[in-house]
Amino acid sequence: MIDYKASKEAFVSGMTGSTVFHVNMISSVALSSIALHSALRSRVQAFGSAYFLAEFVILALPLLLSMTLFAEAPGALSLLLLVPMLVLLLLPPLERGTPLLAEIRDEVTSPNGRSRAETPPTHLSQSLRPLPALTTYRAHMMLMTILSILAVDFPVFPRFLAKCETYGVSLMDIGVGSFVFSQGVVSAIPIIKDISYLQAPILPKLKSVSRRMIPIIVLGILRVVLVKGTEYPEHVTEYGVHWNFFLTLALLPIIEVLLHPLILHIPVALVGLWIGVLHQFALSSGGMKDFLLNGSRSNIIFANKEGLLSLLGYVSIHILGLSLGTVILPPSPSFFRKQQQQLLDGPSSYQPSKLDPSAPRQNAKIIIELLSYSVVWWMLLAFVRLGIEVSRRMANISYVLWVAAYNTSFILGYILLDMVFFPIRTSKIRDPTDPSGKRLLVEEKGPKSSAPALLDAINKNAFILFLLSNVATGLINLNIQTMFVGNMKAMCLLCAYSMGMCVFAWLCRRKRLWKM
Repeated sequence: MIDYKASKEAFVSGMTGSTVFHVNMISSVALSSIALHSALRSRVQAFGSAYFLAEFVILALPLLLSMTLFAEAPGALSLLLLVPMLVLLLLPPLERGTPLLAEIRDEVTSPNGRSRAETPPTHLSQSLRPLPALTTYRAHMMLMTILSILAVDFPVFPRFLAKCETYGVSLMDIGVGSFVFSQGVVSAIPIIKDISYLQAPILPKLKSVSRRMIPIIVLGILRVVLVKGTEYPEHVTEYGVHWNFFLTLALLPIIEVLLHPLILHIPVALVGLWIGVLHQFALSSGGMKDFLLNGSRSNIIFANKEGLLSLLGYVSIHILGLSLGTVILPPSPSFFRKQQQQLLDGPSSYQPSKLDPSAPRQNAKIIIELLSYSVVWWMLLAFVRLGIEVSRRMANISYVLWVAAYNTSFILGYILLDMVFFPIRTSKIRDPTDPSGKRLLVEEKGPKSSAPALLDAINKNAFILFLLSNVATGLINLNIQTMFVGNMKAMCLLCAYSMGMCVFAWLCRRKRLWKM
């Protein structure tokens, strides 16, 4: 058992990774599967009684294949998905849905018939409109994480996709950062709904957030106890002897609260970027890099140097995710900036008619903003990598920029697919129930977009699935010597595992099991 433990640790250690392009190609399989699913949904009637099975085959199975049997040829797998999608595009789209009256305003009309002013509605809902593309992105990211944490233990999962030892890029390296980035995106929701939350006293917010994070901290401690107690193979250079990803996840929302005074006055993306720069300065000029790579583990702090020193890099990623959330979640990319300005200017500048978070999204403007951010992050990454190689172990500035560029680009891809297959057109019409003829309604026409049912189910209970997958991975590894399993048997086990995770999500799709 001791010999196998040592062999298993060596099996997942010393990796140097792949290339950014290769990781992007593997991840693009997820976009291709969504394109095929969207083409089917927009041009063919529902799958009927085989709905779950069809979604599993189209949305989950390709992800598993992309990181195993097709890992060296992900483009071929994408092509296999895109060819039937292109054939489906020859069919006319289904006519679905009815016009949605989205927004009401009273308009005062001048003698020449032109609009002079608008008065705000008497009541504004403070709920944000659903963003199906974000649900799809988060669910696909979680599904790839769930699949890879078990698949990496089998030889069928190529070693170049496993986490790199110190420097390099791989699928599992980007998965860790994407998890944090995704958490940052949705953490923008309460701030957008109520911008005054940023000005609320720090201490009560810290107490509230800390209470919510206690279960995750407990899970982190429990994981340490179980790993040490069962002599489970572990990779110490990932986070340290006792630290783990749960502890990092738990601390990020707490640190975010401490940054609220900065976020109120400074552009969020700039806050995230500067944190990454300061972290890199500490690594390069403060001696932290040498300590992390060569320092001893003589006490409990030094023993967990990777987890502690990488924390600031993950804070940077979390804040950059928060920044993106303020762009894609509200009705327009400038919505949050206007909220910031009005809050700083005082109550006299508040204009509710222009700051209704439930208003229709200006998708074209959001796309342009996302495209701009993508270009900036990729260019910065290319420049920084000339002198600083990507390191997930340190969460250095190159890693931060890679995670930001990757996730911004793929969220852009999901939103574009939604716009292509489920286009929405808006127009203003006069309210027929208003005798004065001054009230205008914003009418939305087009097929209603929604996330695929399976991915919506996965997203609803994502963290529970993440916990369940960790437990299942541990049990499988304790009972099977996975590194000696052949490819055929490994694929059967992985298919059964992925089916089990999806079935669990599907059965619990109507209820959120854990509200964080």
